[in-house]
Amino acid sequence: MKKFEIFLVAPPGLEKALVEEVRAAGFAKPKMMPGGVRFRGNWRDVWRANLVLRGAVRVLARLGGFSAMSLGALEKRATDFPWLDVLRRDVPVRVEVTSQKSKIYHQGAAAERIKKVLREAVGIPVAADAPVLLKTRIDDNHVTFSIDTSGESLHKRGHKEAVAKAPMRETMAALFLRQMGFDGQEPVLDPMCGSGTFVIEAAEIAAGLKPGRSRHFAFEHLAGFDAAAWQAMRAQGPATAPAVLFYGSDRDAGAVTMSTANAKRAGVADWTRFTQGSASEITPPEGPPGLVIVNPPYGARVGNKKQLFGLYAGLGRALLERFSGWRVGIVTTDGGLARATGLPLLEPGPPVAHGGLRVKLYRTDPLP
Repeated sequence: MKKFEIFLVAPPGLEKALVEEVRAAGFAKPKMMPGGVRFRGNWRDVWRANLVLRGAVRVLARLGGFSAMSLGALEKRATDFPWLDVLRRDVPVRVEVTSQKSKIYHQGAAAERIKKVLREAVGIPVAADAPVLLKTRIDDNHVTFSIDTSGESLHKRGHKEAVAKAPMRETMAALFLRQMGFDGQEPVLDPMCGSGTFVIEAAEIAAGLKPGRSRHFAFEHLAGFDAAAWQAMRAQGPATAPAVLFYGSDRDAGAVTMSTANAKRAGVADWTRFTQGSASEITPPEGPPGLVIVNPPYGARVGNKKQLFGLYAGLGRALLERFSGWRVGIVTTDGGLARATGLPLLEPGPPVAHGGLRVKLYRTDPLP
């Protein structure tokens, strides 16, 4: 099968963790770059990337491009582009254009020319709510066409209905778990679990479940899509029962109910346990030490920051007193709040964009 460039969009700041995941998943020669990871592959690689990668936000297939210095040249060269190799006349398309450092600077006008070509010259309908998105990038007078093969963002696994306030996206949670060295062999505990994202991701990783197993993708609407081959690839064998369990707790009873329901829909209810309680009251479960990972309130958006120092300090005391041998990861916007735990923190990871804020992962080695 013909190979082309595939670009994986990363959560901003987590490109390094994503390229490590891509390499571990067996994709050939991935290269990290600002905003994501690229590699060369075929359409089966596109399908598999959408299905198995936990950290990618979306998967873009680069269709090709050309140079154009004017709207007229853009329209003429787009008319000759082999659209029907990828797009179908019975499936509508959306068009997005970005332009920088180019003589074609009016993005709206460029989008209209491309829509005109698709409608009038090729016979492909264009609609604002179309299931397929054609992304056009004009950079230094070079036009590049890409298809968003994912559709909805890949953090939408297809089985979480209940979402807490200020949620951690599944893609980010998976990459933070990777940064903590989690490989599915140790227990995980989140003492402020919200809708259960860290706990459910950890359980899925340990059970060998494919993150895209429960949803549909935009590539299913493209020319040449082989439904039978895709079903064979997507077929999920029986989950591997993990050797350990995964735990979440929250002082909010509604969060515990949400997490329990989400874990059941994800098929990991047998390996997860959710209880109600404050973070300062947590105790380690029976069994080997593992990983505590938590995304506490930051004060910037939920509640008042001054009141949070006591919350972080109480969490830190509980961990230092009771969790010897466990590693800790804290995701927060504020180094002062992280240090208020009193934990022996390592140098934090890079800043990561999260809901309009910039968070960092503060880690520890195994606690004394």
